[in-house]
Amino acid sequence: MQKVLKFLKDNEVFYLATADGDQPHLRPFGVAVEYGGKLCLCTGRNKNVFLQLQKNPKAEICATAKDGTFLRVSGVLKEVHDDDAKEKFFAAVSDLKDRYSGDARAAFTVIAFDNPDAVFSKPDGSAERYSL
Repeated sequence: MQKVLKFLKDNEVFYLATADGDQPHLRPFGVAVEYGGKLCLCTGRNKNVFLQLQKNPKAEICATAKDGTFLRVSGVLKEVHDDDAKEKFFAAVSDLKDRYSGDARAAFTVIAFDNPDAVFSKPDGSAERYSL
């Protein structure tokens, strides 16, 4: 888990892929945390990404390093109903607390990968697989 989190942090932007029917959708994300032993992301309940995950929770994230190494994490994303998980994100990214203040706070949610697989692939074709 720590290797995955470090890679995501070091490479700053990663992309989350979801599906809307037969159409894939990618969007950039910038923060992931570990909570309860799970790799977690955050979003708003009113956003399309969350609505798509409600219909089809299968998803992947992908990040690439400058040396060409890339990471893919795939699995099922489930909502985490725990205020401590939200607080972990607010502590990690200070402007999240401002963006999701007042009435908007109810829309903020945490989503966690449930038993994902992670693959680090190198430009030479070699790969390392992990179950998180």
